[in-house]
Order: sequence, then structure tokens, then C-alpha cells
Amino acid sequence: MIKQIDIKIFLEESENIPVVDVRTPAEYEHAHIPGAFNIPLFTNEERALVGTTYKKQGKEQAVELGLKLVGTKLYNFVRQAKKIAKNKQLLLHCWRGGMRSASMAWLFQTAGLQVKTLEGGYKAYRRNVKSFFAQKFNLIVLGGMTGSGKTEILEAMEKMGEQIINLEKVAHHKGSAFGALGQKKQTSTEQFENNLFDSYKYLDINKTVWIEDESQAIGHVRVPEELYVQIRNSPVIKLNIPKKERIKFLLHEYGKFEAEQLKASVLKIKKRLGGLKTKQALEAVKTGDLETVVDISLDYYDKAYNYGITKRESALVFEIELAEINANINSKKIIDFYKGLIINDLKNNFAESR
Repeated sequence: MIKQIDIKIFLEESENIPVVDVRTPAEYEHAHIPGAFNIPLFTNEERALVGTTYKKQGKEQAVELGLKLVGTKLYNFVRQAKKIAKNKQLLLHCWRGGMRSASMAWLFQTAGLQVKTLEGGYKAYRRNVKSFFAQKFNLIVLGGMTGSGKTEILEAMEKMGEQIINLEKVAHHKGSAFGALGQKKQTSTEQFENNLFDSYKYLDINKTVWIEDESQAIGHVRVPEELYVQIRNSPVIKLNIPKKERIKFLLHEYGKFEAEQLKASVLKIKKRLGGLKTKQALEAVKTGDLETVVDISLDYYDKAYNYGITKRESALVFEIELAEINANINSKKIIDFYKGLIINDLKNNFAESR
């Protein structure tokens, strides 16, 4: 008999045992458990055909059709599974933990592998992802206008032992109209959520977690609603860095890209810049005056950020002045600043209690 395990045990065992996803290539491509291998029981077309048969003729006819479709592929399934297995062990799942996973598990076990299936299938995994982001995190939001080097500061903080959530790294996008330049292709939002969970599932939610102030949309993926609400309602440390320093930083970040790529990025915010500013920015791209391109773009992004920060509760926004962009130096200053806020808060609470 095939052993079914719940999502908690499945995730624990997946640290050492390979995971096989037997859903169709289309289901897998849309979103899957990070690191899982795809050995589809049916092709996309076969799955549709079996589903139609089930609806029109019933379960028995659908099962017979399924057997007919996969009969010639069984040897290849086993060969793939044995290549993937570790110490002859596999974890396996389908969409709901139904017939597809049960059938493949039986096949692999018959072929000499030790197989466990996920109770509830991929749907159970997705419920677990959603419940993770619904937890109450002790977030401190790193704010500041575009070009403040917030992502680099987060990375420096992580090296110092701080807990972080790096949304832009997992999203493969830096947030602005220029944010896709030099990045990997973005996934679906569902896969972004899975990857985000996989990257940060071991965070201690009782300790401080640093996260960047982001819009809900990062490129074409979206921050999980449950997490985004917490970002919007958590304390913000707003970095105030001179515009000339931010321009210098952004020139280093984006100055290496081709003129056509920069032009396409400017055109993404054409409506927000307005006709005249767009024309000036495009001309600056053409002549290689990238400092002007960045300056014009920041006029828009600075206004947008300053407007957004006014929508937050003012008592939760704490500003820190930083003279330059240096991730190692600034990360230490910010952590010290935050510790000072905690100490002052404790002093005030003590004074009020006396």
C-alpha cells in the first residue's frame, strides 16, 4: 500500500528526497514546488481528452482511456524515476492527491522504488504557502526613494545575521520600468509565491524581519495579499539620500544596457512622464546623456514615492539621513538607528508606567 503523508512531513522529507510532480507539463510550467521534477502521466492533450471522457462517459471509460494512453510509456516513466530517485526513494504528488499520483506511485513501487505521496496533492501545498504568508511577521520596512540601494542594504544585513525577505531577488525584477533589465524571465505570480515561500519558510516570525517597501506589483508578479497588507501596516525606516548620489548609483546599475533597452524602458512610463519629459529623456538616450535620463525618471518616481508614503500612518514612519550609498556602512547605521528606536520606546513605556 502506498503511504500518504501530510504537507508538513512532505516538506521536511523533501529536503533529502527528490520530489516528482506527475501533473501535465502545462500545469507544471504554470507553477510547481521548487526543485520538483516533472514526469507527467499525461500530456496536456491527453489530460484534456481523459477529462472530457470522464464528464461524458463516466469514470470507468476515462480510466480505460488513461490506461490505453500510458500503457506504452510505462518503461520510460520508470527509467526517469530511477534516475531521479535518491537511495531508491521518491516523494510524489499530482493536483489533488488522486488517481494520477496513486497510479504512478504504484508503478514506481512495483519497479523497486520506495514512494510516498502528498496527501491532498499540490492543492495542499498551495494552502500551506498561503497560510505561511498569513502569519503575523515582525516586519520592519526599508523605505526610501528609487535608487537608494535598499536591496543591496538588505543583502548586507543578511550577511550580518539579520532576517530579510528580498522580494526583488525572488521576483527577478527591481520594481521600476527599468527593473527587468539584466534579470531572468519572470515566472507566474503563483510560482513567485512558491519560490518566495521556499526561500523564507524557515524564518523565525518572532524575530525582526527586514523587507523592502514595494508596490504590490513587481513587474508582472504580485506580492501575496496577506504579506502586502502587513508591509503597508508595519513600521517604515525611510532612507533620505541626496538625489545626486542616487543618480550616480542608478547610472552604475543601468548605464551598461543598450540604448534600445533604455528607450523601451522610458516608453513604459511615457504617460506618467508626459510628452515633453518623454521626448527629452529619449533624446538623452540617443545622445548618451544617461544622467539626464535618470534625472528625468527620478522626477516621476520621487513624486510617486512621496505620495505613497503620505498614505502610511505618520507615527510609523521614521526617517534617517544618509550621505552616500554604501550598503555595508548604511546597513550598520540603519540597524543602530532601529535599536535606538526600540530603546527610546522602552524608556517611554517605562516612564508612562511609573
